[in-house]
Amino acid sequence: MPCDAVTRTTVTERQTGDSFNPLCVETLHIDDVPVLNLSKVLSLLTDLFIYSVLKDVIDFRGNYDNLHTPLSLQNMKEEEVNRCQIQEWYPKFKSVSIKTLIHQLPESFIQYLLDDSGPFLLPVSVLNEDALPNRIHDPDEEEDFHVSEGSGDEAEKPSPPPSFPELELKIKESIKSLGGAVFPKLNWSAPKDSAWISTAGTLRCTTFSEIALLFRASDSLVHDLCQAYDSCVDKSSSRPQNFFLALRKWYPSLQPDMEFRCFVRDQKLVGISQREVTTFYPSLLEKKNSLILWIQRFFNNHVRAKFELENFTFDVYITKDERVKVVDFNPWAAFTLPLLFTWDELEHIHSEGDDDLEFRIVEDRCAIRPGLKTAVPYDYLDTSSGSGWDQFLRNADEELQQQTRSTEAGA
Repeated sequence: MPCDAVTRTTVTERQTGDSFNPLCVETLHIDDVPVLNLSKVLSLLTDLFIYSVLKDVIDFRGNYDNLHTPLSLQNMKEEEVNRCQIQEWYPKFKSVSIKTLIHQLPESFIQYLLDDSGPFLLPVSVLNEDALPNRIHDPDEEEDFHVSEGSGDEAEKPSPPPSFPELELKIKESIKSLGGAVFPKLNWSAPKDSAWISTAGTLRCTTFSEIALLFRASDSLVHDLCQAYDSCVDKSSSRPQNFFLALRKWYPSLQPDMEFRCFVRDQKLVGISQREVTTFYPSLLEKKNSLILWIQRFFNNHVRAKFELENFTFDVYITKDERVKVVDFNPWAAFTLPLLFTWDELEHIHSEGDDDLEFRIVEDRCAIRPGLKTAVPYDYLDTSSGSGWDQFLRNADEELQQQTRSTEAGA
């Protein structure tokens, strides 16, 4: 085939409103018939994904590491962090919160979560419940992980999987009493970053095994387990004395547009932000004034006098019948996301000294903020030589070359 029969077309995609770097995909034209270069497409998709992840991390760090951190964020004390543990605040707000049952976790389970020395093992279920019921078991592959007797490698036999029968049975009863499905969290955090590993892609759990899977796969829970007091000026410990598992009733009908984060400075509600900032919800524009009224009234009647701290944030959910439910409390701290605000802006609103409350929602599609969509295994991001992506792209390119040669031979 003559060389002039092959032309290249470069297509550049730009993301409107962003400083998105041009990424190109090449299309081969053989005898004026477009043939998509598969390896280039896959490479582009990988680049787009990595760019999105890095951009989200940069945006998150921009919020987390404010260049001029307000003084109030630098003087946080352990007491403020402790007050925001769910086992501390829930008993006082039980009547205006999501139904929750709380269990103290044995230290052996905490050590299981922290153990990084061996393979990823789930606890043996005394109820024979599987966190991944649809997975295919291959006895031949599983045999590869067992060491035969007398092989000389007996000293390297892996430890048997852990088991927590008493805890499992208690959790089973609690899940049943909460309607059969829950979403779990530790003292402060939920394993949102590991939702990808569940069969449904959510935090919905119906068994102890599913909870153990989410917790074991989560990196965000490291904050609770090891770093809870790292930002405290009076830090005396790296972790609380006890850890608790909160099982919260799962409501499939909850709408993300009705959750809001509220910011309280010196016992004054200074700001309210839409919680899910990655989506534009037109209905919020119509309800804006009512939402402010409902949340302000809830703060005055149920939160201001009950919650002991002067500076904090709390998340609320508004039901279809206009009832406000408190979902969580968080410290007035740099690791708490200010969402549609910055901490400097919140300090400025407070310093003005008037009674105005600032309410922020995403008011059009152009104002959507990126979210933290980094909840994937590292292997999904690794494109270095020898990685899974690298091998996949090589195989795809080889297949494309074979198809091209077949086409040339036929011509």
